[in-house]
Amino acid sequence: MTAPVAGPSPASPPPVPTPSPPPCAAGPATGPGAGRTTRRVAVPGGGTVLVPGAPGTPGAAPAPAPGTTTAPGTDGPPPVGGTAAPGATSPHTAYAPAAPPAVDAAVMDATAAPPPVLTADGAYAARLTHADGSWYPERWTLDSPEPYAVPLPGHQPEEPGTEVLPMADGRVLVHRRAAGRHLFALLYPTGPGTGEVALGGVECAGAELTLLPPAPRGGHAYALAAGDRSTAVWLVAGGSFGPEHLAEVPGRCSGGVWLDRTNRMLALDRELDGVTKTVAVDLERGGEVTPLLQIAAASDDRLLLADADSGLLLIRSDAPGEPRLGWGVLGSTHPVRFPECLRLPGHRATPFAIQPGQVLTPEACAVALRLDATTPAAPGARPALCAWRPADRRVHPLTAPEGWPAGVGHWTPEGVLRLPYTTRAVPCGVAQVEVPGTGAAGPAGAGRAEPQPPAGEGDPGPPDGLGGRGGTPRAARPVPLQQAPLGGRATGR
Repeated sequence: MTAPVAGPSPASPPPVPTPSPPPCAAGPATGPGAGRTTRRVAVPGGGTVLVPGAPGTPGAAPAPAPGTTTAPGTDGPPPVGGTAAPGATSPHTAYAPAAPPAVDAAVMDATAAPPPVLTADGAYAARLTHADGSWYPERWTLDSPEPYAVPLPGHQPEEPGTEVLPMADGRVLVHRRAAGRHLFALLYPTGPGTGEVALGGVECAGAELTLLPPAPRGGHAYALAAGDRSTAVWLVAGGSFGPEHLAEVPGRCSGGVWLDRTNRMLALDRELDGVTKTVAVDLERGGEVTPLLQIAAASDDRLLLADADSGLLLIRSDAPGEPRLGWGVLGSTHPVRFPECLRLPGHRATPFAIQPGQVLTPEACAVALRLDATTPAAPGARPALCAWRPADRRVHPLTAPEGWPAGVGHWTPEGVLRLPYTTRAVPCGVAQVEVPGTGAAGPAGAGRAEPQPPAGEGDPGPPDGLGGRGGTPRAARPVPLQQAPLGGRATGR
């Protein structure tokens, strides 16, 4: 069960009757803070961060009072990069968890920082990084002529498991865990410091809460609280008053792929009775659930990526007899296909970006793939980078820049793959990679050509006897995707 932790409220609010809480609900973000001694350490890109320091350490000073962060003005934060007005105060306060113990620098260096997260339009990225044994959020601005990074250190170091997510306006959502609570706040630069607006939190008991991928409308952020019997969908940023419970989906759900550009239709991989199928959840109709992927009755079918313009879906399913990467079209009557060129011996292909803007032409969409070795690789080996189009029937190997966080990138509508990277010399950079056009012959060994099937036919699918929709026996090939209530999607492809 999860219980709400109330978000920030205006002064002297009228009493509100307490409703019966859903499995995940919100309640007051209050808690004790512990005083401690710290020292300031410079971080790459400018600014400083407080790290734990033993009493008597030169330069150590008491940390700011816990739970007191100031946002300029009384009506919320200023535009990104603004500064606080003199004497201005904010009604928003954030619960400050107890300071983590000091971490040995050698151990910290050995800990791989999580990869950055990109906004849906690729304009911003955010990651949790560290310096001198202290974790802090960092925002990357990627749509600038000269990409740059801005450190956002708070009044105390972050826990290593803290999640961050970039917002469309340049602020960064931070998800902290403290004493069983999940607390949310927005961070933004304020000249030499970091502003923070507390959003409240969610208290979960027996549920695992994680942030969903950035939404197409980037002024909102969502979270998934997965329990053993049901999963809650939460709006944690962009609501009218603190976290809002949007939907309760029966079964344990994971994943999370947006199917449209309005933050309405969300695809989740739901596990029921030992079988995983992707369902579409309508967040504007109280969480109405519709089956989306049902390739075979007993197969595990998961949605990895979707593009709202073309309807292209990237799927992983074991319907062909082993986990395979396949593709389909949302609302199409054609079957799911499992291209042989994506069956790479010794590697597991994972798509991470689809070219947008290809309206009703899913076969022309370029897809960026991360290739991870499934067999023991040489020490220090990095995942490989490839691109693929359904119409090409081949895989194009690409060269990633040094310092590229594997599996992070964004396509332009023109077909240019933008890959962020970071090195000691370049704290934040973007490399642009072009992919051979549709039908172009790739370099030697780029991939294996696949015979062109007749229109409407797919690659070999599950063996005879496997069920299709509702378990009905079908021919030995993957069955068409089931419809989701998205409307307006052509069904003739």
